[in-house]
Amino acid sequence: MTVEEFKQYRDTLPNEPGIYKYISEQGEIIYIGKAKDLRKRVSSYFVNSQGHSNRIKRMIHFINKIEFVIVDTEQDAFLLENSLIKKYQPRYNVMLKDDKTYPFICIKKEPFPRVFFTRKVIKDGSEYLGPFTSMYNAKIVLDLMKEIFPLRTCNLNLTQKNIEAGKFKVCLEFHLKNCLGPCQALQTTQDYEEEIVQIRNILKSNFGSVRNYLKKKMSEYASDLQFEKAEEFRQKIDILTGYENKSTTVNPKLTD
Repeated sequence: MTVEEFKQYRDTLPNEPGIYKYISEQGEIIYIGKAKDLRKRVSSYFVNSQGHSNRIKRMIHFINKIEFVIVDTEQDAFLLENSLIKKYQPRYNVMLKDDKTYPFICIKKEPFPRVFFTRKVIKDGSEYLGPFTSMYNAKIVLDLMKEIFPLRTCNLNLTQKNIEAGKFKVCLEFHLKNCLGPCQALQTTQDYEEEIVQIRNILKSNFGSVRNYLKKKMSEYASDLQFEKAEEFRQKIDILTGYENKSTTVNPKLTD
């Protein structure tokens, strides 16, 4: 497709988020892309094209038709692009053609659930929150949660029966204060589940609920004269506040 041929499409492209498809003369989808602004993104292929790689220049030559789909948000565009690339396997797309996808944070369905990020969604009853369109942001959020709420990372089968039978011993993570030792009943199921609830709140940007929970725990420890524990929770509140002030984007539409 030449620049002159593209002009017939330009005015039909909206300044809205969505995905675009480049289609060859044979009707083959040769490329699928996403955009925050469809008109601006698609136009970039046909303006100042000298900086394009040979692969992109060759692809532009084979474009015969342009189709697009408008979506509500940039996040939706990421997801639709991901899905369509896996479905059609366009020859000029390099990324997202395998079984991997954008990262999710998984809350595993198990006693004392582990929380970790993954690119594979397994239908095992676990919660998958996301996806995150940035692995960097996903890691920041996960690090924040672990700093405020120490959770286990081991894959032990922590059933009540196994714990009561004394099958497990605390590991180095416990001594580093990265885990509170549920494997030896040093942390109750109720306490652990309360923290999982707050982790869900962080993932959905309900920071007020998390702050109220931390303040409540701080007050409880202070009332019991456990000032060292109260100070720990005050520090957790500071960590949460510092995170909010960095303005790292957490998608408010995160769902299961």
